[in-house]
Amino acid sequence: MEGKIYDVMILGGGPAGLAAGLYAGRAGLSVLIIEKGIDGGQIALTHGIENYPGQSKTEGMSGLELVAPMTEQCRRFGCERVSDTISACDFGGPVKKFIGARGEYQARSVIVCTGAMTRSIGCHNEAKYVGRGVSYCAVCDANFFRGLDIYVVGGNAIAAEEAIYLADFARKLTMLHKGGALALTPAMKKQIEDNPKISVLCDTEVADLGGGDLLSEITVRNVKTGELTTFKADEADGVFGLFGFTGKKTTAMFDGVLEMRDGYIVTNERMETNIPGVYAAGDVRVTPLRQVVTACADGAVAAMQCGKYLKGLK
Repeated sequence: MEGKIYDVMILGGGPAGLAAGLYAGRAGLSVLIIEKGIDGGQIALTHGIENYPGQSKTEGMSGLELVAPMTEQCRRFGCERVSDTISACDFGGPVKKFIGARGEYQARSVIVCTGAMTRSIGCHNEAKYVGRGVSYCAVCDANFFRGLDIYVVGGNAIAAEEAIYLADFARKLTMLHKGGALALTPAMKKQIEDNPKISVLCDTEVADLGGGDLLSEITVRNVKTGELTTFKADEADGVFGLFGFTGKKTTAMFDGVLEMRDGYIVTNERMETNIPGVYAAGDVRVTPLRQVVTACADGAVAAMQCGKYLKGLK
């Protein structure tokens, strides 16, 4: 692996990266997939997936269950794998490079599939209730909280858009924002104000989460007075939803290298970045929808475009 120059090098083993590996490997290209953790990326933390077309368990399955066959397909079609944390890249020449803790990797084309991990809410017991009341994806999990109370953490445009979407499912929805006012355009602010299901608590941060196996208590703190208030789920419900939209964090190694917008990589419909031979797929790129199905589609497109690019080099 050390010193070998691959046809395609894929950074990230989530759905986009695995789909890209599958399509590139099946096309007869030599492929290296670099992943620092476990396959699946953010989806590996998801306990219940109901909306992936054709999934084997229509009643719901975990993210790990969903990506396991993708991993096996990549192996079947010859994709090589390495576990490493990449800290730098060099896309300046015809051979692209990634520099990691364990070595340097080279390929004639690259697909960046590093995803976009949601920033944590930052409260006590948050990790305990991920998938048990805490979520970071409205489209993924809204249906689990139909007819229940929902809380949304965040005060930016993304949080407002997600709150409007979630309000269609919620009995009532409360936005919690640390700032003194929501950072919204007048038009979006009016949408929030005009929605009878939505209320807003500013100067408020989530301090602690509680309950049994499911989230049923949220303690918030007034950032000005320090006063604590605890919200409890209706006993008949036994759970409510807490959605965090405080921002996304993507790798900074591409700043100044690839064209970025709000922390995401800019591509065209062929997943091409501003550098020939470098592609991006999945949640890491600028896209209107971040779901497993769209990530897989992006990965397939990027892989096929790599093939066309490599033919043009000959």
